[in-house]
Amino acid sequence: MEVLHFIFGVFGNATALFLFLAPTITFTRIIRSKSTEQFSGIPYVMTLLNCLLSAWYGLPFVSKNNLLVSTINGTGAGIETIYVLVFIFYAPKTEKARILGLFACVLTVFSAVALISLFALHGNGRKLFCGLAATIFSIIMYASPLSIMRLVIKTKSVEFMPFFLSLFVFLCGTSWFVYGLLGRDAFVAIPNGFGCGLGFMQLILYSIYRNNKGSGQAKKPTANGTVEMEAEKSHQEKPTNAKLPHLEHV
Repeated sequence: MEVLHFIFGVFGNATALFLFLAPTITFTRIIRSKSTEQFSGIPYVMTLLNCLLSAWYGLPFVSKNNLLVSTINGTGAGIETIYVLVFIFYAPKTEKARILGLFACVLTVFSAVALISLFALHGNGRKLFCGLAATIFSIIMYASPLSIMRLVIKTKSVEFMPFFLSLFVFLCGTSWFVYGLLGRDAFVAIPNGFGCGLGFMQLILYSIYRNNKGSGQAKKPTANGTVEMEAEKSHQEKPTNAKLPHLEHV
């Protein structure tokens, strides 16, 4: 059981790393154009908070036998920090101020959770407090693809839901779900079971609509790969053709 627990943890690290690195496509475009265009920085800031809380939860003095949770989420926190800083650098003044404010809030929330758990709580109380915080934000992050799934159903097109990203969402959620079950850790199993289910639903949608060309409506990608429907505009407006990935994480 311990060997299986370790194997699923390693596999979960690999699939999660792929998902953390997927937005490099978006940021390559941002750096080249020196503009954040219509992209949103909010998903990256919130993913950073999730990574920080999950990495803290996996530390040995908070929960036992979860060091692999800390390694991937610590790595993810570093990657997301780079994304946020790049976004802030290229964002327009108003958006820059908003993301900086949200970034400060995220650091404040994480610091509060860490300090309270470190100095005010001990044993099971510390694990329960940190585990609940990490679980809540993990579920919120896993729920982010719901908007793109709604779009797929509406447009009958998987243009903005790449197959391999949906596959890795499913594999990542499944790996950590099994890891949590083997380690008898509900704070790992529950949110990732939710992610596993959503990933499976994405694969089903892909199998249904993979051959469709879509509705032909204009689409505007956001930073986490979700897209918003827009009414058709004049021919003078420049359309966006980027197919951008959505983010998931442990």
